[in-house]
Amino acid sequence: MFCPKCGSILVPKKTDSKKLLACSSCGYTTKDLSIARIKEDIRQKPKKIEIIKEDELETLPQTDVECPNCKHGKAYYWTVQTRAGDEPETKFLRCIKCKHIWRDYD
Repeated sequence: MFCPKCGSILVPKKTDSKKLLACSSCGYTTKDLSIARIKEDIRQKPKKIEIIKEDELETLPQTDVECPNCKHGKAYYWTVQTRAGDEPETKFLRCIKCKHIWRDYD
C-alpha cells in the first residue's frame, strides 16, 4: 500500500494492541489494518540435488592417442582458448584408463 498524502510505501507498525500501516516519510497512519492484509508465504523445503559421479556420466568425445603415463590408447579430449584469440586452442586430454590429464599444443 502507498501513502495517500506523499506516495511513499506504508510499512506495518504495532502500537499498543493495534496493528497499523504507517508512512515513514510524512507520519500518516491508517485507522486499522483491515484495509490491507499481510500474508505470510511459507515456502517448501528445496528438493535434494542428485549428485552424479564423474565416472558415471562421461559426455566428452574420445580420440585415439597414447597416454604418456600408462600407454593406454584412448583418451577423452576438450579444447580451451588459453592464449590470444588469434592463436590456436589448447587441447586437453584425459586418459580413459588412469585419468591422467595432459595438454596437446598442436
